[in-house]
Amino acid sequence: MRGGHVTILAASFLLLLTPAAHGGGSFTQGQDRLSGIIIPGFASTQLRAWSILDCPYSPLDFNPLDLVWLDTTKLLSAVNCWLKCMLLDPYNQTDHPDCKSRPDSGLSAITELDPGYITGPLSSVWKEWVKWCIEFGIEANAIIAVPYDWRLPPSKLEERDLYFHKLKLTFETALKLRGGPSIVFAHSLGNNVFRYFLEWLKLEIAPKVYMKWLDEHIHAYFAVGAPLLGATETVKATLSGFTFGLPVSEGTARLMFNSFGSSVWMMPFSKHCRTDNGYLKHFSARSKKGHAAHLCDDHEFQVNYSGWPTNIVNIEIPSTRGDDAYPSIIGTAQVNMSDMEYGFPTQLSFSAREVSDGTFVRAIADYDPDSKRLLYQLEESYHKDPVLNPLTPWDRPPLKNIFCIYGVDLKTEVGYYFAPSGKPYPDNWIITDVVYELEGSLYSRSGNLVEGNPGAASGDETVPYYSLSWCKNWLGSKVNITRAPQSEHDGSDVQVQLDVEHEPEMDIIPNMTRSPRVKYITYYEDSESLPGKRTAVWELDKANHRNIVRSSVLMRELWLEMWHDIHPDKKSNFVTKATRGPLRDEDCYWDYGKARCAWAEHCEYRYLFGDVHLGQSCRLKNSSADLLLHYV
Repeated sequence: MRGGHVTILAASFLLLLTPAAHGGGSFTQGQDRLSGIIIPGFASTQLRAWSILDCPYSPLDFNPLDLVWLDTTKLLSAVNCWLKCMLLDPYNQTDHPDCKSRPDSGLSAITELDPGYITGPLSSVWKEWVKWCIEFGIEANAIIAVPYDWRLPPSKLEERDLYFHKLKLTFETALKLRGGPSIVFAHSLGNNVFRYFLEWLKLEIAPKVYMKWLDEHIHAYFAVGAPLLGATETVKATLSGFTFGLPVSEGTARLMFNSFGSSVWMMPFSKHCRTDNGYLKHFSARSKKGHAAHLCDDHEFQVNYSGWPTNIVNIEIPSTRGDDAYPSIIGTAQVNMSDMEYGFPTQLSFSAREVSDGTFVRAIADYDPDSKRLLYQLEESYHKDPVLNPLTPWDRPPLKNIFCIYGVDLKTEVGYYFAPSGKPYPDNWIITDVVYELEGSLYSRSGNLVEGNPGAASGDETVPYYSLSWCKNWLGSKVNITRAPQSEHDGSDVQVQLDVEHEPEMDIIPNMTRSPRVKYITYYEDSESLPGKRTAVWELDKANHRNIVRSSVLMRELWLEMWHDIHPDKKSNFVTKATRGPLRDEDCYWDYGKARCAWAEHCEYRYLFGDVHLGQSCRLKNSSADLLLHYV
């Protein structure tokens, strides 16, 4: 959800943007013209002060261009001042009267959120991977970051900063500068931003040239860790706060998070409910400002929990006799009178549809002072958005090449139980229990099994599997499935199933074996359902949402796929998975059992001054360009 460590992976695509790979290699003229457009995730862009703020009782004031997100020194020494520079008006999304912050620009905005000898490595986002790209000789103008103010809802991004106009110009400038289309990389919330951009673009340019514009400017789209149907952690951050690992209380984190209009952007929603088509409304006589109808099909009312594993949120409402237990909660609710008479609290449960359509917010209006703000943002910035209601299921974007990538089989939160704490806002709720999904089962925080609809796998520790895997619906009726080890391998453990039947809106569960000691990548690939278009889904075992972009394994796969994609002599639609040998010196290591460098056919012992252990002295025999020929 939060792409704080998110955007780094895209650098691997950008290896394709140069005419020569590490050690040399040849590309035909015109194939070195791709650009990389990086759309970071939530909390992944630096924010800088754009005003002067005198902080009393602290020697650290805020001056123009001072770092705000993330400056841990000022956060620790002057948290109230820091909050003024972070908070927005919860209704109109304007800055605090005393301080204004704006997103930084360029790659520096997403390399390290808090540069420093100690804090830099802890907040590193792009730095090491940009170094890796430089090692491969990538041109500086081939890497383009498009940071944005991740606090704002989509309509305000355009209204205040003209973000989507600028993004369109970025694509057009990259085309003129490099002579070829761009590779789009987005992580977490960055995928929601890109989706909104595609819908905004429909209304910005003539319908006849929309597809032509996309084909000319976008070669491939890589969606990593995309919350395609929302993320349940957003509900937790809204009601109890999420600290992002910062030294602040959950109440303070909730106060800050709830001032952001983007806090609603990743709310979970049902795949069975849609709103009016904003594209058609644009060309009709209907007012674009009118309330969009929220319509659900029959399946929504025939399945439990809106199709999710369980109810997203459960609220324990106190009885009238329970006022002494919850002194700050005084209100009425239409609940079972027998429960009230005996003093038992009443539990209200809400599905994903009830969270996204406002039913949940209205139900807690008497118990939470923030519900008015939340309902206002939900309706004004999302339900009534003239371009798109983001709380509706995705259709496949009309792009030539789409790769949806996410981690699976990690313990992921899918439901919560809340109760009033008896404290004032923002600490008025406590989490009494959490429901987790883990490898096809549901568990409570205490470890007990929970009834529900668990999926075939679990999510990536932040976004549930049900939401991540929605992009499998973008695949056609016949899908090729390949499962291979993540580590370097000789192909002996690769499993393949061709032309697997895939029914619409149904998960694909491969009939393949697993070794408990091996982490796999499962590839679902379809290049036949839509003429001229390719769709692929990659599931990485045990890949964490925030750290997936730090994975050298995924970086390798992206590099191989795109290198194969632009090669003039490619023999298949997707790169072969038959073997995975070392491509860089860093992939070679010392095999202590055989007392030699592993992968003897590719690596050799070659000591250079400065090596401090045997593994460092293991290096490639030949250039990576020679090795890459195996993947054509």
